[in-house]
Amino acid sequence: MTNERIIMSTLRTENISKQYPGTLALDNVTATFESGQVHALLGKNGSGKSTMVKIFAGAIKATSGEVYLDDERLDFKNPQEAIDKGIATVYQELSLVPGMNVAENILLGRMPMRGKFIDWKKAYKQTKEILEDLGVDIDPKEMVMNLSMWQCQMIEIVKAMSTNPKVLMLDEPTSSLAQNETDLLFDMIKKLKKKDVIIIYISHRLQELWKIADTCTVLRDGVYINKTIMAETSHEQLIKMMFGDVKIKTRPDDLIVGEKTLLEVKELTRKGHFEDISFEVKEHEILGIAGMLGSGRTELLRGIFGADKVDEGKIIFEGKEIDKPTPHKMKKAGFALTPEDRKHEGLIQVLSVHTNLCVASLDYISPKHKITKKMEKPFVDKQIEDLEIKVPNVDLPISSLSGGNQQKVVVGNWLNTNPKIMFFDEPSRGIDVNAKQQIFDIIWEQSRKGVSSIMVSSELEELLEVCHRILIISNGKLIGEVKPEDITVEDLYKRCIGGK
Repeated sequence: MTNERIIMSTLRTENISKQYPGTLALDNVTATFESGQVHALLGKNGSGKSTMVKIFAGAIKATSGEVYLDDERLDFKNPQEAIDKGIATVYQELSLVPGMNVAENILLGRMPMRGKFIDWKKAYKQTKEILEDLGVDIDPKEMVMNLSMWQCQMIEIVKAMSTNPKVLMLDEPTSSLAQNETDLLFDMIKKLKKKDVIIIYISHRLQELWKIADTCTVLRDGVYINKTIMAETSHEQLIKMMFGDVKIKTRPDDLIVGEKTLLEVKELTRKGHFEDISFEVKEHEILGIAGMLGSGRTELLRGIFGADKVDEGKIIFEGKEIDKPTPHKMKKAGFALTPEDRKHEGLIQVLSVHTNLCVASLDYISPKHKITKKMEKPFVDKQIEDLEIKVPNVDLPISSLSGGNQQKVVVGNWLNTNPKIMFFDEPSRGIDVNAKQQIFDIIWEQSRKGVSSIMVSSELEELLEVCHRILIISNGKLIGEVKPEDITVEDLYKRCIGGK
């Protein structure tokens, strides 16, 4: 195939619907996606976009309607049939095998053989050619466990492209990437546009869409709303299509920073991660920490919380130094940490919503450690009501909730410990705009109640929107401090990568 090809490949739906008991996930949707372009597929949680992707990928069948790839009607019985037909999906949760090298991961199940043995010379040669064709400079022999997150994301895409698909669906490909890494990924995606591939791109990071997407297809409550050209669509128009009339909030004026210092961090160092970090947090204050992925932001929070051992420095809380912090000791003192990886570190996926809301607060519910569901119920009910957690039954597994509601459970679990200071590590990762605003409302309401917060986010706009003050970390060192009203997001980004 060449760039001169006139007839574009198309993936289209005609009046597809998907009915679940009590829910119409897709309602008579007709949409078209052409090759040679990046198509953003957008919608809030529950809009139907995940359902549409699963139908394309062969994971579920539509209740009615039809799907066509060019002029061929598709009717997959399983995901493998979709792959065989040329539809590849790269999901948010990466599927690489850490204990294998790059070539093994890309050619998994398709390794070239010489008799009964793997032809390693041919495997490495094939892999190198695929990587070079897509402009990826990674050694085929490198172990995946040694790669960075953005390199793993690129390998996932290379793996999908190695099957020469007609359709490539990318689900939240930048959710774990910093801005400079996102730019590298975008360079790769732009190369894919020239290969006559239909690219469907799903992301909650709306601000990045104008950099990578050519068109935008919006679903709301299972209904097709519109398809627009990104360059001709404003941020406000996009939000309105997704949510109707939603007000994008800024930090309320009544959130006043107190005069009393709650936390002092002095010359804190964890070798290889951060060095000589000093700052203070006042009562009621929401402090942001900005920096690129790998700058030491998460490691700093974990070091203060006692999840990782620090080498030097002091942590002074309410005027008293905390010696050799541990999570148990810090929780008892009044600290709470909502981790970046809510799925693996913030929640217990096999347990119920009820249980996940009580895990951190068992000592508070019953100091004698004799726990019953009746004793836990007031703690569960309070957080569901206060945080507006949408759950039909608290005994359902946590995995049954949307990403936004799962994040609320993570927060509610720690609020049940009556914290004095909350650490929020990427609190809006992988959730939609509406859910983000709800999380920000929670942080602001805790500030009103006297709870201080430290917030880490890769989306610098969020820090400007939510926080009173922002620290800037680069390569493990504190390089600056700004107030949101005194800086633009462009300038903040420049500072994060070491510019002035």
